[in-house]
Amino acid sequence: MQLWNPRSGVVALTAGLLATGIVAATPVSASDSLATKLHRLRVCESGDNYRADTGNGYYGAYQFSLRTWHGLGYKGRPDHAKPLMQNHAARKLHAQDGWRAWPGCARAEKL
Repeated sequence: MQLWNPRSGVVALTAGLLATGIVAATPVSASDSLATKLHRLRVCESGDNYRADTGNGYYGAYQFSLRTWHGLGYKGRPDHAKPLMQNHAARKLHAQDGWRAWPGCARAEKL
């Protein structure tokens, strides 16, 4: 497939990249992605520290209470869980309750 054609220029290049899957058909702004927002939330909640235990009854990168963590179906403590599991739990909680689970940081970060 010829990706560059002087007559069609960028259109051919974009079409070629779309066809190969290198470029998504619907671009998503990084600032709008859930992953980016969750990162900002983690930084606000715990300084992006997945092992956070500050003694306030909230644990891990997203500062889950044990009640919330166990209510989501997880065992043990969030700060002992792997980052991937904590991220999954945050996505699960966000799907259920939106940003209401983290009112202070959601407001501070304008999530």
